[in-house]
Amino acid sequence: MNPNPDRIQSSSIERFYKGKVRDVYVLKNGILFMVASDRISAFDVILPRPIPGKGALLNSLAAFFLEKARSLCPVWLDYLPAPQISVGKACTPIPIEMVVRGYLAGHALRTYLSGERTLCGVPLPEGMLPYQAFPEPILTPATKAVHGHDEDISAEDIIKQGILTAAQWQDISSLALRLFQQGQSMAAQRGLVLMDTKYEFGWHQNQLMLIDEIHTPDSSRYAYAEDLKPGIPPKQLSKEFVREWLMQEGFQGKEEQAVPSMTDKVVEDIFERYAELYRVLTGQEPPSREALPLEQVLLFIHEASKS
Repeated sequence: MNPNPDRIQSSSIERFYKGKVRDVYVLKNGILFMVASDRISAFDVILPRPIPGKGALLNSLAAFFLEKARSLCPVWLDYLPAPQISVGKACTPIPIEMVVRGYLAGHALRTYLSGERTLCGVPLPEGMLPYQAFPEPILTPATKAVHGHDEDISAEDIIKQGILTAAQWQDISSLALRLFQQGQSMAAQRGLVLMDTKYEFGWHQNQLMLIDEIHTPDSSRYAYAEDLKPGIPPKQLSKEFVREWLMQEGFQGKEEQAVPSMTDKVVEDIFERYAELYRVLTGQEPPSREALPLEQVLLFIHEASKS
């Protein structure tokens, strides 16, 4: 189990935010200190049991890809004092998730099967099969909700609502597509396909910066290249398989639905699916699943506050 963030008290902390799966501290010196918990969410709901080791695994994988992304843009991350902790620059988030889709899968597939042929203002070609590649990757942004469900939004509405200017949208959308191209290239080198993913951006001293995690199975959908054929569901290496399990159990995040119980086997199966992707992408074993003592987290906060 991860340290309980509600118990962490330090004069160095300016404010604290408990997200679905991460606990975020903004320190008084402008440093962001983030603890990746073992909580897991799907359909914007936190599931009843944590997945031991998940936080350290995903945080380490995100750092791996953020380092690669530095060749394309500034990133918020400075260093990892422990596998489940990230320290970097506190940014002002842009409340939009930049979702890039290369294939008809996930939310896009469910929308398509419902008969819709437009997603976030982007037309979807007729006659597509599930898991078929789009002619070109498409951008389907979503509003970033603090609580509840994220909502699809079009580029036109993003500009109309004043979330971004037309020039800012152009810059961010172009960068998101370049990041996706980089992620797809890295995946292909490992015999994988990055089907879709999301990116988040923020401002730091008027500079656009890539924030949050990138190219992890929580924010991305991967498949083995040899398994990916139009019309045939590939083996899920992303959190989509958790969503599929939930739907099989009759849960899709609706208010009247109860979250199904999770057996020990379900918990271990989830971790092993994450671990499989980690090994393939990095060529390394996942970090230790041991919990980080609360005292160690406090020490890391103290050290970060002096930087």
